[in-house]
Amino acid sequence: MTIHSDHPFSPGDTEKNAVRRLRGRLLSPVTVVATGTGRNRVGLTVSSLLVVDGDPGKVIVLVDPDSDFGEAAEVGVRAAVSLLESADEFLAEAFAGLAPAPGGPFTLGDWVDSAWGPHLADHSWCGFEIEHVRPVGWSLELLGGIESVEIAGPGGLGHFRGRYFTN
Repeated sequence: MTIHSDHPFSPGDTEKNAVRRLRGRLLSPVTVVATGTGRNRVGLTVSSLLVVDGDPGKVIVLVDPDSDFGEAAEVGVRAAVSLLESADEFLAEAFAGLAPAPGGPFTLGDWVDSAWGPHLADHSWCGFEIEHVRPVGWSLELLGGIESVEIAGPGGLGHFRGRYFTN
């Protein structure tokens, strides 16, 4: 028996398209974007995210339109972005649908309900309202006005070429 360092079912670099290979070489933040309350909460691990400074600040998020979060995303919906930290790798995998989460992914971590949706306690996060939704490539681009920001903890979980890193 041989143990390999790469994922046995992941296509090799030469089998992926060039755009996907380029994107994989960019260090990306790891966040969970969530909305809703109680049993109607939905969330998604997102690395395609940009925070834009201004008055007010903006957030641009690219999400899978077929995800539960993508289906809930429409103009006027409020959502929260939680920045993940080094101990949150399994949580990121669960919200991405890649790891089991009996009872749902919101059973993992300590979630706080807010006016913008659930966010992780003791993590940096922002609350925003979706102002614009449009398809971009195979994603939905959400543009939102940031209405609340809290900074906590060290933050800084990143994703690069299939692996997690912290700063």
